[in-house]
Amino acid sequence: MKTKINNNLTSLDDFVDKKYGKRGSHKREAFEVGYEIFKIGFLLQDARLSKGLTQEELASKVGKNKSYISKIENDVKEVRLSTLCEIVEIGLGGKVNVSIEF
Repeated sequence: MKTKINNNLTSLDDFVDKKYGKRGSHKREAFEVGYEIFKIGFLLQDARLSKGLTQEELASKVGKNKSYISKIENDVKEVRLSTLCEIVEIGLGGKVNVSIEF
């Protein structure tokens, strides 16, 4: 059986460069910030699921409502760092690590 090679494939880095410009450009930096915010919701959802908790159970543990957890996980609402720490530490028994890069 002969395998057809798709020469139209591109790497994710090349795709992002083409769509949003090189790192340092205004459009690319806005994309990167948005991605980091999206990533917070994804990481929170992944941690919650790995602990076997529903959004409602997690929300109950930290005195929030299910809708609030859902909005964070789905990148509808940004979360304050103090609230994120509370959700992760009290609700999930984890720890938030923050770094600053130059």
